[in-house]
Amino acid sequence: MTDTALVIGGTRFIGRHTVSELLANDYEVAMVNRGNHENPFAANDRVTHVAGDRTDRQTLRAAKRSVDPDVVIDCVAYHPADVEAATDVFADVDGYVYISSGSSYGAEEIPKREDETPLCGCTPEQATDDSQDTYGNRKAEGDRAVFAAAEAGVNAVAVRPCIVYGPHDYTERLDYWIDRVLSYDRVVVPGDGQNVWQRAYVEDVASALRIAAERGEPGAAYNVGDRRALTLAETVETIADAADTDCEVVPASADALAAGDLTPDEFVLYREYPHLLDTCALADLGWESTPVDEAMERTVADHRNSDRDGSEWDPGREAEERVLGVKETL
Repeated sequence: MTDTALVIGGTRFIGRHTVSELLANDYEVAMVNRGNHENPFAANDRVTHVAGDRTDRQTLRAAKRSVDPDVVIDCVAYHPADVEAATDVFADVDGYVYISSGSSYGAEEIPKREDETPLCGCTPEQATDDSQDTYGNRKAEGDRAVFAAAEAGVNAVAVRPCIVYGPHDYTERLDYWIDRVLSYDRVVVPGDGQNVWQRAYVEDVASALRIAAERGEPGAAYNVGDRRALTLAETVETIADAADTDCEVVPASADALAAGDLTPDEFVLYREYPHLLDTCALADLGWESTPVDEAMERTVADHRNSDRDGSEWDPGREAEERVLGVKETL
């Protein structure tokens, strides 16, 4: 008998790849969302759509009645109340998976481990906030909602990705760096280029969600990220290799950046303190990470076929040119 999966979300990025992962592993799939974005699976008769707002408990109940899912993967739970409602409505499924975040960790450690590194706190005010400043707090409180549900007998787990990249990434964070490599032969990176902000390839996140649903221990959390973490300089070099182009990485100290009235924090994917997640618990379930060279080739190919350029994150090429000019005089 074919298992059925319900994906809350499912049309844009992580959810889209999750639906594809489930289909590739012989699931029948249903998605519940408001229908605000184009459905890439509209022509697939193995994917059904339930329209509604996931923050409405009645929508979740209607989805459960119509789909009767074996597993539920929750891609768009942004507040603790979302997780509490979902683990209540889907309390009897074989597996409920909440997409948390590496941002839920409340301490700077290398690496961050699921059962050791403390989580962020979350006040009642933060739990209902919508700003980016409280994202980690809200995700951490969602984790705690998963733990409480598991204590009550729900087969619920949390998956914590670091920054996710890959085809269809609407955040365009990595697209900024790809566009720089494709557009210029010299690319400024802040600092010495050796800072590390681990990322997770989106197809690996999708497989992690499925594996956690099938094999995860109720009440557990699982980190997911590339098993080989790249520095920012290595990221630019890997993009250049994937694009089959030449590119010089130009590290720029804070003093050098000041020539362009820039600071390191103005460059997307820069993080002063390394962010690295231990992924051994997930690997113990049989999960594997796509080699970063292969993941980057797919990501660059998708970028070239899209209209994304990462311009939202652009610190300004004219400012960078001033920095490059200063570097040439040193």
